[in-house]
Amino acid sequence: MSNVAITMGQAAAANSNFAGSWDLDYAYYDPDSAWDVTTLVGGVTSFSVATQETAPRSVFFKPDGTKMYIIGTTGDDVNEYNLSTAWDVSTASYVQVFSVGSQETTPSEVFFKPDGTKMYIIGLTGDDVNEYNLSTAWDVSTASYVQNFSVSAQETSPESLHFKPDGTKMYVCGVGNDTVNEYNLSTAWDVSTASYVQNFSVTTEEIAPTGLFFKPDGTKMFVCGSSGDDINEYSLSTAWDVSTASYTRVSSTLAESALHSMFFKPDGTTVYIVGTTNDRVYQYSLGAFDFSTQETDPTGIFIKPDGTKMYILGNAGNDVNEYNLSTAWATSTASYVQSFSVNTQEATPEDIFFKPDGTKMYVLGSNGDDINEYSLSTAWDISTASYVQVFSVASQETNPTGIFFKPDGTKMYICGSTGDDVNEYNLSTAWDISTASYSQNFDVSNEDFFPHSVSFKPDGTKMFIGGTNDDDVNEYNLSTAWDISTASYVQNFSIKLQEPDSRGLFFKDDGSKMYLIGNQNSTLGSVHTYTLLNNQ
Repeated sequence: MSNVAITMGQAAAANSNFAGSWDLDYAYYDPDSAWDVTTLVGGVTSFSVATQETAPRSVFFKPDGTKMYIIGTTGDDVNEYNLSTAWDVSTASYVQVFSVGSQETTPSEVFFKPDGTKMYIIGLTGDDVNEYNLSTAWDVSTASYVQNFSVSAQETSPESLHFKPDGTKMYVCGVGNDTVNEYNLSTAWDVSTASYVQNFSVTTEEIAPTGLFFKPDGTKMFVCGSSGDDINEYSLSTAWDVSTASYTRVSSTLAESALHSMFFKPDGTTVYIVGTTNDRVYQYSLGAFDFSTQETDPTGIFIKPDGTKMYILGNAGNDVNEYNLSTAWATSTASYVQSFSVNTQEATPEDIFFKPDGTKMYVLGSNGDDINEYSLSTAWDISTASYVQVFSVASQETNPTGIFFKPDGTKMYICGSTGDDVNEYNLSTAWDISTASYSQNFDVSNEDFFPHSVSFKPDGTKMFIGGTNDDDVNEYNLSTAWDISTASYVQNFSIKLQEPDSRGLFFKDDGSKMYLIGNQNSTLGSVHTYTLLNNQ
């Protein structure tokens, strides 16, 4: 089954009062700090537009993410691209071009009406906004010039343009006055009816503002520029009223040293930038907690049952990293506490699991093909961990990658990429791995031939497998709880846009949240959060 289509408004409404569904068909990416530019992660995923444009100044996307548009000053034209995977710039392919040279020889920004039937170009030669009609929505070859509106009285070097979603307001910023200028349109989307209202100076944050974007509800404004090569975020106490804007925070320096434009995905989870130095569109994720300072090769994740602590296991340090979460289950509030080395026992740690009371920790590794058990004299404090014993799984799996225990500690499950299966073990003494005995396995190769993580619903009636082959999480039903021989495949959920190399998977015990880490360069050292809506 494909992912369910859920709008952010529907998600917010449904999310107001629910327990999780444990149903991947009702899952959606839901970082707890979307629209927060300080959480930018990535920049490695990119797409070159140099074949069409060597001085790109603006990027724009169709609302469903299946089309991208680039404007630049080399060709003085708009270049149209198709994206075979929505919002993934690496899948872009060139379609066609439309020249705007008759109206503007130094175009700096392109903007479309949400239904794709109108296009607007602003530029430095005419200091005006040019309006076009498209007889076929989103097809630039059908564009025809209509009229223009001069902004020279407010800005003589206009760089960026943005409209309120209903077309009744227009915003222009530029490097002449370093201000965001607000206009009212008495007839929506008709620039000839625009009238100047007011402006807001961004000089303190950026002396060469080149890009402007608003959150769809008008409560946040973003300004990027070629001076700081970063994105500045502002809050508006009155939506769409720039006079109420106040500076909030700034992103880190981005991959483009001559930054000209940015575009946010409608849910605020991804931002795209373009500039004239590298002639590329760069893609960044927002809202993912970045732990790359501590670990650059993450393999496992575990969260304390009350959501106040998070643990990340990795191969770079061969250690467990402990974090406090000031807001339970919100990874954006995580702060690093300490680390604990497992290198003496395992040089290639793959996954981590804790006993529910925090007094035992288990580390799975592919170097020894075994599980290492540790006792914690102070619950959940990894500095008090001491090694106890080891249990080999090599007879069943020579490349183990994921581990999970039944809540009472009497069953253990191991997945791996040699057998492409889940192996079930019984423990005659709960939580004592030396008493484990192999029971049976379940083949998942039809869904993913590189399973990397395994998780279960607390009652044992559902199993989830995260894999690196298809970049998805696979859901199974178990007709007999905790008996994997009774598992049957249900559906999958793609996580490719956030993590194309998933390694660690964790569910909140009410099934309302799913957490994912991975090892793909563009999101290296990131925790991605998803919400699973109740389908009742």
